[in-house]
Amino acid sequence: MKTRILALALCLSLLLTGCESMLHGEYLTVEPHSMLSAAEDDSSVIRVENYQELVSGILSLVSACQEQGVIQLSNYNTRDVEADLTAACLEVSHEDPLGAYAVDYIKHEFSRILTYYQATITIGYRRTLEQIRSVVPVTGSSAIRGEVQGALAQFQPEAVLRVTYFNEDEDYIRALALQAYYDTPAAAFGMPELSVAIYPDTGYQRIVEITFTYAEPVEALRLKSAQLQEAAREVAQPAVSRNFRGRLLLSALFGALLDHRATLEAAAPEESGSLVPSSWPYAALVEGAPDSEALALAFQLLCDTAGAECTVVRGTLDGQEHFWNIVTVDGSHRHVDASLGRDGFYLTDQDYQALSGAEWSAEDYPACGEKN
Repeated sequence: MKTRILALALCLSLLLTGCESMLHGEYLTVEPHSMLSAAEDDSSVIRVENYQELVSGILSLVSACQEQGVIQLSNYNTRDVEADLTAACLEVSHEDPLGAYAVDYIKHEFSRILTYYQATITIGYRRTLEQIRSVVPVTGSSAIRGEVQGALAQFQPEAVLRVTYFNEDEDYIRALALQAYYDTPAAAFGMPELSVAIYPDTGYQRIVEITFTYAEPVEALRLKSAQLQEAAREVAQPAVSRNFRGRLLLSALFGALLDHRATLEAAAPEESGSLVPSSWPYAALVEGAPDSEALALAFQLLCDTAGAECTVVRGTLDGQEHFWNIVTVDGSHRHVDASLGRDGFYLTDQDYQALSGAEWSAEDYPACGEKN
């Protein structure tokens, strides 16, 4: 036991001797120390060094629908900070498409902290975050019409598009929306009322906001659309199942539409004869009294279902609006008018005009040449 105690005492003596040597020697330890400012410690702070970065910083707040944000202006001694903040807020809220669309107001205040400025940006919105995120970037009339067509197909309340190279007006958008309506026969329950707004008034890019007001509650229209599409599948099924192609397919679909309409009329109660003619394809395929527009849309839907190329034509007959179709087979175009019965199938321009007396804009539709 005494031997162990002596050994322990010797070890302690050696350790103390080492510490004494370290304390009186030239031993130095260096460790890095972070000297971050409050702004650098805060990842939510946006750091900018020039005016364009300042504008982009404010826009990033708008894109995220943030009501308040902090921007640090470093190395920003060459310009008037207050003037730049005012100008940047105005540019975002009035000249940028997203700002002009979504922002109600932007306010700012700032102070100098050591070597930089710190600005607090406060933003009021007239749009929700969901609306801001739903803005769809597009380029060209085809893309605009496609997005509107998608909105109509789902009976959406609005379509908001960020359009590049856009120098058109509201009438142009209304015309594209009308084309989209006739390209979407499964949702053709009356052209909805449109409200069109464009933000800003001029610019390289602009946001187009289109709101739709439908003839009936959306859920009712969705139910009718499902019934309409099911009826179209049933009517088109015989032609599809037999793998018809080209003119033979179109002929089968045309005959099926006329036969189906005759069956509906025969099964309808007597009082149905007093129904007001409807322009909905629902009237031609499910129930109702179809006019020329309803028949043209119904044939369009059958062609869409079977994969045939077809479009709805808007013209006049005896001074009144009249509708029919133009079909395309191997690059050749022909008129099809279900309102004329079986005689209204696959006609050239000359033959169709002689038969119906209808008129249309030759610039808007392809020429239907001589018979093959």
